[in-house]
Amino acid sequence: MDRATTTTAAARADEAPLGQQPGTGPAHAHAPAATAPARAVPDVPGLDGAALARVVATALDEDLGAAPGRDVTTQATVAPAAHGAARLVARADGVVAGLQAVAEVLDQVATRLGLPGATVRLTVQDGTRVGAGDELAVVEGPVQVLLVAERTLLNVVSRASGVATHTRRWADALAGTGATVLDTRKTTPGLRALEKYAVRCGGGTNKRMGLYDVAMIKDNHVVAAGSVTAAVEAVRARFPDVAVQVEADTPAQAMEAIDAGARFLLLDNMAPPVLREVVAAVRAREAETGRVELEATGNLTLDRAADVAGTGVDYLSVGGLTHSSPILDVALDLEDAQPDPR
Repeated sequence: MDRATTTTAAARADEAPLGQQPGTGPAHAHAPAATAPARAVPDVPGLDGAALARVVATALDEDLGAAPGRDVTTQATVAPAAHGAARLVARADGVVAGLQAVAEVLDQVATRLGLPGATVRLTVQDGTRVGAGDELAVVEGPVQVLLVAERTLLNVVSRASGVATHTRRWADALAGTGATVLDTRKTTPGLRALEKYAVRCGGGTNKRMGLYDVAMIKDNHVVAAGSVTAAVEAVRARFPDVAVQVEADTPAQAMEAIDAGARFLLLDNMAPPVLREVVAAVRAREAETGRVELEATGNLTLDRAADVAGTGVDYLSVGGLTHSSPILDVALDLEDAQPDPR
């Protein structure tokens, strides 16, 4: 099967809803990818196209000024009729994410400049492991469009791919343990949909999308409500259709949360021996409570990931996936440009 996918920047039909719906907790189901590449990649629920369009529009306003904006260098030195082609290339090893942004950025730039759209041929898919020098896509169209779009599309793809690459390290470290790495709400403002999509591309799972889809009772909520039990009961009364998760700092708090009806516990900053104790106690009660999902959270590091997973928890929650991932270096190399095809 051909590993390349061809689309136009002006007509994209591959936008899919976010992989996690409100109130469902961690998402495990994955939608099939549109085209199977030569190398194996995970099936990843799609990136929200509307969210991506907003990110791109804001980024272009920053770079060009208020719409339609201008690039005083490119528009002075490159004729509008000049046509060219460029290759999107990885400059380092990693996992690719955010390639949908290539067409989105080119489309919006072409609209702002009043020029024809560019074509995009993807040569890998999001979620693919790549090496330095690997080609990710080929773009062709007005050179003005390519150059004006360059930095914005690189920023988006590099950021998303950096998150996916970091996440893949955690997913690889947890392989075979039965545990999954989760992200958090510690995302870059305005980029949550993109960054959480990138986590999925790297083999991780989204914990919750925001404050609206899952109730997460933490220490300050317990203080405000008076107890773990009171907090759980208050959420159940006000939002009976919402999943409830409870943070526990001690085994006693974990058991109180179970008694109150919580079926997802965040075991915060517990050492592995304490985690094992809580896991054993919770599992011993599952005949009466039903399945309880357990998450280890707080000060987790990659070198300790397998040890923590070995305690029997279902998830490791890592805020650093989105707040501390370095970018993956990606470049756009212009290879063919004709000043005026006429």
